[in-house]
Amino acid sequence: MVKTVSRALVVAALAVGMGLGSASGADWPNWRGPDENGTSPERNLPERWSLTENLAWTLPLPSASGSTSIVAGDRIFLSVIDGDEVELWCADRRTGTVSWKRPVGPAEGHAHRKHNMSSPSPVTGDGRVFTMTGNGALKAFSFEGKELWARDLQADYGPFGTQWGYGSSPLLFDGTLYVQVLHGMKTDDPSYLLGLDPASGKTRFHVERPTPARRESPDSYTTPAVARRDGKTEIILTGGDLVTGHDPATGKELWRDDGLNPNREGNYRIIASALVHDDIVVASTRVKPMLALRAFGKGDVTGKRRLWSFDRGPDVPTPTTDGTRLYVVTDKGILWCLELQTGKTIYGPQRLAVGTYSASPLLADGKLYIANEDAVTSVIRAGSTFELIAENTLEGFTLSSFAAVQGQLFLRAGKTLYCIGKIGAPQDDGF
Repeated sequence: MVKTVSRALVVAALAVGMGLGSASGADWPNWRGPDENGTSPERNLPERWSLTENLAWTLPLPSASGSTSIVAGDRIFLSVIDGDEVELWCADRRTGTVSWKRPVGPAEGHAHRKHNMSSPSPVTGDGRVFTMTGNGALKAFSFEGKELWARDLQADYGPFGTQWGYGSSPLLFDGTLYVQVLHGMKTDDPSYLLGLDPASGKTRFHVERPTPARRESPDSYTTPAVARRDGKTEIILTGGDLVTGHDPATGKELWRDDGLNPNREGNYRIIASALVHDDIVVASTRVKPMLALRAFGKGDVTGKRRLWSFDRGPDVPTPTTDGTRLYVVTDKGILWCLELQTGKTIYGPQRLAVGTYSASPLLADGKLYIANEDAVTSVIRAGSTFELIAENTLEGFTLSSFAAVQGQLFLRAGKTLYCIGKIGAPQDDGF
């Protein structure tokens, strides 16, 4: 049952549903948003909220999860553990009421404070939603909840061998569903990149990705990214001490940079995903080095296409960029603003609210939204000078990142999904 925060906001929701109010904006189709980089074109997003202020609704959930809420039109998709099952939930964006629930796979398996079998985030496209569990159960559904196909990746390609449980999310791009399995701590089986037909779930390619990494360092919890240049694209993977670029049609490895673990340490598992802007890849590792390099290389390009290196990067949060400035948040709540092209420091180190940071920052509406694990969100003015606008506190252990849609923010904290901001908030079109 949904806990309604404000009767007036529910009335506003009904008005939107009847066509009496509207707002334009992009969906949030994957965990990093419409441009796969933690940015959104949304405007008039809320700056201040609390448990008693500026919440449209809250949706109680049976369990916590590190997965991010996915939004398509008026539908929100959530990966949820309910009892012994991982389920896909579909809720109404305007009211928070649950429209349907569908089983995806068993919830049993290695879990800890920052991981369970619901950790991978869903992804949407072409009227379908794809969701995966940490056990390798992968299913496609229609937006109305009809199951379209199902796969069991561990049954097909062997057990996942990550030390802390599988947590990568699928990538849907240009008519192919990409899934990476980069592992090695608990298996001798090779890592691989998988390409699937979104309509049928059939395998288009299964390409092994060899790595020189040892012990825990082959393990990667990242999500694939996309590089673009002059109408060409590449799929970017980070993990196993490497950054690699792959042919989107075949999965074939085109190039690799073996620089994410220069001393070949045995504990360099990678959590923060690659951030890609056009053909610039910002690849995080375990704090240092964070590398910026050009994609579209050929063969072993180690050190040859690097733009810069930074030794105070994140372990868990994935950075974001507006194309000029790069915003980096460390696990200890230190914010850096760097020049994307050069790595030059614009400002930082700047301390945020005390706490541990695992969620990735959102850049939207001229602001940065940065939540820590205690559900305290720092709202920062985007730009070349640090300016704290507000600190807002909710409740619940927070690993998920923000989604921004239709002038609202969605944040999963503890066993609650919070909808922040007025429903159907009007957007400034510049007139």
